[in-house]
Amino acid sequence: MDTLGPFPRELTSYAVPAEPGVTAVLWSRAQAEPFNAAATLIFILAVLHTFLAARIRGWARIVEERHLAALQLKAAPGDRDEDGRPDEVSFGGQVLHFFGEVEAVFGIWAVALGGAIVWFKGLPTAVDYIGKTVNFTEPMFVVVIMALASTRPVLKLAENLLRVAASLGGGRPAAWWLAILTIGPLMGSFITEPGAMTISALLLGRQFFELQPSSRLKYATIGLLFVNISVGGTLTHFAAPPVLMVAGAWGWDMAFMFTHFGRHAVTGIVVSNLLYLAAFRKELLALRAPQASDEKGDEPVPHWVTAAHLAFLAFTVWMAHYPALFVAGFLFFLAFAQATAHHQSKVELKGPLLVGFFLGGLVVHGGLQAWWIEPVLGSLGKAPLFVGATILTGFNDNALITYLATLVPGFTDELKFAVVAGAVTGGGLTVIANAPNPAGQSILGRFFPEGVSPLGLFLGALVPTLVVSLSFMLL
Repeated sequence: MDTLGPFPRELTSYAVPAEPGVTAVLWSRAQAEPFNAAATLIFILAVLHTFLAARIRGWARIVEERHLAALQLKAAPGDRDEDGRPDEVSFGGQVLHFFGEVEAVFGIWAVALGGAIVWFKGLPTAVDYIGKTVNFTEPMFVVVIMALASTRPVLKLAENLLRVAASLGGGRPAAWWLAILTIGPLMGSFITEPGAMTISALLLGRQFFELQPSSRLKYATIGLLFVNISVGGTLTHFAAPPVLMVAGAWGWDMAFMFTHFGRHAVTGIVVSNLLYLAAFRKELLALRAPQASDEKGDEPVPHWVTAAHLAFLAFTVWMAHYPALFVAGFLFFLAFAQATAHHQSKVELKGPLLVGFFLGGLVVHGGLQAWWIEPVLGSLGKAPLFVGATILTGFNDNALITYLATLVPGFTDELKFAVVAGAVTGGGLTVIANAPNPAGQSILGRFFPEGVSPLGLFLGALVPTLVVSLSFMLL
């Protein structure tokens, strides 16, 4: 049990191996710090778990169906609670459901990681790492911004603004689909990517997914949404997590982002949307608009209530780096929502909390992967670095990729652009690639009976990822 030195170990503390090459560096670091291999193995198992989540949920349904069948046939002693009544809940089925929730995966494996830290480094090191070293500001921010962005006044405002754009296409589902997937992601540069994801996913659910499109179109749409959100937040320096990680260190401001990334992002989004519109044109035009509803949710919201919600959103974005302040602001918002309950929908916290749990587990794991990501990134030229960052993003949060890039000495402006462009380009390939993706999956997951397939998401995002890649590399 080694408790000497900082944890995780400083990258500069590793000796330079005699033999050149990335493989020699990784082997040397794994030998110098055996815990590195253990942490990465646990991380790999967590990633594999996300690919098996849908199958585990299928097992959960089988267990629950067998349990229900047994109850219907006979009330066996083991199926009764302590009061003698039949137990209608399958404990095994519920456990499998928990293990099958994508949002719970990295939190589950964080427990295993914590055990590994205790084994290798001792309990005080584990407590200090998770309690002090890991920065949970981003997960907390995503929880608050999701809850605010999904409120009725904010959603109604966004819907009304997008309705104007959709009206240019006659208000048909295809017009809504195009408007949401084009304007929604670009809004992310101002209301943050998590906020844009929440609003876009909620509106897509209401205006498109509820119309029961084909499975191919559903996966194409969610893949397109994830890629567009990932690149749509790059017009400013404060809205996209992977940009936030480098903006201060590299001196990138709003003017720099707009001039260097803006045209690439807008072109990639528009071209990708038009390609999918052409590919699925017949099906999109065949969809019928949902019938108007007379429910309370369609009643107008007073302007002053909407303005207050926007003020809470703006304050949260402004204080994004100060959790004590944006959490306090959220508590004031909850009081305001209670006082204006007749103009509100129920404030949903389950989805945002699950997404926050997912991201919290991810940053716990991600903070221990620098030992191999840093030398991999540092060994690449512009084009290989762009491709490498895009691929690595599929297996790691893209904000972690760009953060580790700031630790690589001697990065030229060309390489800085390549690594950030690659990281945002690959942000739609998997649910863990970009911080807002779990929010989108949580909102739209109900439209995928078997759960969102990782392979289906990857295939749906592949074409827009290639389009965005060409936009960044050739324009």
